[in-house]
Amino acid sequence: MIRIRRLLPPLLAAASAAALTLTAGCEIAEDGADEPPADNAPASPGSPGTPGAPGSGTSPLDNPDGTAPGLASLTTAADRDAALRVIDRLATGSRGSGSGYDRDEFGYAWMDTASGVPLAGNGCDTRNDLLRRDGRGVRMQDGDDCVVEAMELADPYAGKDIAFERGPSTSMDVQIDHVVPLSYAWQMGAGKWPEDKRRQLANDPLNLLAVDGDTNSSKGDSGPESWLPPAEGIRCAYGVRFAQVALKYELPVTTADKETLREQCGT
Repeated sequence: MIRIRRLLPPLLAAASAAALTLTAGCEIAEDGADEPPADNAPASPGSPGTPGAPGSGTSPLDNPDGTAPGLASLTTAADRDAALRVIDRLATGSRGSGSGYDRDEFGYAWMDTASGVPLAGNGCDTRNDLLRRDGRGVRMQDGDDCVVEAMELADPYAGKDIAFERGPSTSMDVQIDHVVPLSYAWQMGAGKWPEDKRRQLANDPLNLLAVDGDTNSSKGDSGPESWLPPAEGIRCAYGVRFAQVALKYELPVTTADKETLREQCGT
């Protein structure tokens, strides 16, 4: 049975009628946990030279549908050669202005009803599906088999462990990253897609990773030329995952982004 989440948290319930009008039609989570940061928020580049531990999840080469947890680094020469073969298949194009982009063009945040993608239609929102997929020692909320109350996350982007606990001041410590940002996809041609395809991209586990919140917020809608995970050891795997999503959805990338991805897997 599909859960019906409360649309307004207690603090917002006291907001003025005018403020409520401004949020009409938007999904607002109980504690802010399920509302993603804007994909077109200001972005800052990754930190070249920042050390980071390799991810402890699954190699993207062994996880073509995105249903296995996390993201593991690619360290062997054979894996890096295979990674380059994936990246080399990418088509290139020019990035548009982004005119007309709106998050709602990809469906409301974390919808369970996107068609044609794994984990959809199970009665739980996409964010909680991804927390369950990527977390360790997951504890569910009492009386709710969808909501993740607490877990441990081996964050691939910053290369650190995060003790996650759901709450007004802690939920955003872990965010769900769109590997290919929705605004980026819009600028590369998704604005011309059917709505069903945009909803698939926004909720496809292949395009989603549970990661450190601050690190994800720094990414915004950046492509690989402008932003890479601070943990250098995960960058080749990140490039493969970015390429896998773009290839699945027949989405071009910029020439500079493609070259940046190749550089991460160079031997």
